[in-house]
Amino acid sequence: METKRLLLVHAHPDDETITTGGTIARYVDEGVEVTVLTCTLGEEGEVIGDRWAGLVAGESDQLGGYRIAELTSALSVLGVNAPRFLLGAGHFRDSGMIDTPSAANPRAFVNADTEDAVRGVVAVIRELRPHVVITYDTNGGYGHPDHIAANMITTAGVDAAGTSVYPEAGPPWTPQKLYWTVTERSSLERGIASISEFPEQWRLPEPGELPSVDDAEVTTRIDIGAVLESKAEALAEHATQVTVAPSGTEFALSNNVVQPILPVEHFVLVRGALGEVGGDGRESDLFSGTHD
Repeated sequence: METKRLLLVHAHPDDETITTGGTIARYVDEGVEVTVLTCTLGEEGEVIGDRWAGLVAGESDQLGGYRIAELTSALSVLGVNAPRFLLGAGHFRDSGMIDTPSAANPRAFVNADTEDAVRGVVAVIRELRPHVVITYDTNGGYGHPDHIAANMITTAGVDAAGTSVYPEAGPPWTPQKLYWTVTERSSLERGIASISEFPEQWRLPEPGELPSVDDAEVTTRIDIGAVLESKAEALAEHATQVTVAPSGTEFALSNNVVQPILPVEHFVLVRGALGEVGGDGRESDLFSGTHD
């Protein structure tokens, strides 16, 4: 097979590392051409501590630019040369959560012209010709409007890229697989149960507080044990948003809820044919069954 190509579509800087950082690092190590397409700059993020408090939207509104630097550093740790943004950096603004003033901003990603956004995804797919594409599930993992929008435009883009629509976006190309990034419930529960020490200002999650899916929904489990340290290091590069525990095996966001850095990342195949499966009935390689 010619060089394998993987495209991941994420909503904000840090999403790529939290949900798929190990997968990115593993496939880069295997010689795959990996591209991360980010839809917004994450301008509405809640920063951790006082050091960057003046960057937030209600102050100097400089957080988005700062997060470009964090994303660039995190991707470098994972082995990706540079970030890429949908229709260019800053074209779409972080929408924040539902019913917040930021969601009413005309530049908010949730208010994007859907056809323009889909055309942008199609252009990237036709340019890069990825065999595999990854984005979120229909709930965006935890209901964030930008994650849900990323799912919608990526799904539409994958479906349209191999057709004759948007001829100005380049010759047709059909990715062979589309996956959702998810977290398997039993793996998450085991990870939480294994946490014994963490900073005193953190707390354990309440049952069901962290998003996960039923084990039966997971089609693909990617072992990232060999690159777990790289994922932890990349998480630490997103310092406005993420704190990594001294152990390097847990992290927390601004809500101080401790989360395990799991040695496996989980996916659901939603387009294409399932490849070779193991004794557990799941794939262990996103590219299994793909071809030139």
